[in-house]
Amino acid sequence: MIKKTLGAMAALSLFAAPTAAFAQDDEEVVARPSVFSPINYDATEDVEDVWVLDLSNGERVKVRLMPEWAPNHVERIKTLTRLGFYDGIIFHRVIDGFMAQGGDPTGTGQGGSELPDLKAEFNPMPHVRGSLAMARATEEDSANSQFFIVFYPRFSLDKRYTNFGRVIENMAGVDSINRGEPPQEPTRILQASLASDNKAPPVAPSAPATADTPVTADMLSAPIQQ
Repeated sequence: MIKKTLGAMAALSLFAAPTAAFAQDDEEVVARPSVFSPINYDATEDVEDVWVLDLSNGERVKVRLMPEWAPNHVERIKTLTRLGFYDGIIFHRVIDGFMAQGGDPTGTGQGGSELPDLKAEFNPMPHVRGSLAMARATEEDSANSQFFIVFYPRFSLDKRYTNFGRVIENMAGVDSINRGEPPQEPTRILQASLASDNKAPPVAPSAPATADTPVTADMLSAPIQQ
């Protein structure tokens, strides 16, 4: 199983164990506009490449997957989605002003799928607001199932993490994901689907979503850094 987590302090360099997942951002935090650059998308033709996330906060978020940027990572997301892998999984590490990370079935940041790790598909596409990228361990070819969505531009991640999509609908729903490392009441993916499957949103649970496995500080030994 691949250990992947995201981390917090902006101008601070934290280093992780070799097996831990992180995104290290060596830039100091500077004021940048929260740009949300458009990408080409045809709602009538590209439904097979639109990832739909129904969240426990009542929001439905749509992400345009970009096989032109990273075909194997896009195929992995599609495969796991159609297996129901992401249904019920929490966002286990959510850093205000940075990103929201999910995709770990254990809810601890230490897990992944049973499929083989992916070879990196680094590309020149920038990590702007709404970018979808894959978390990985120290080794470049270690991405598996965990992903993160960027709240604000993080250009120091460019060509170091595989950027393979961007939010095209309801970025405000991503902004409303509960913060924390881990959050006290984590936001959960109730249902992940592809737009081509035309699934209706599920009924949200009445009780706040919580991780099935308690998460303690010692489990989060490998933060993604800003």
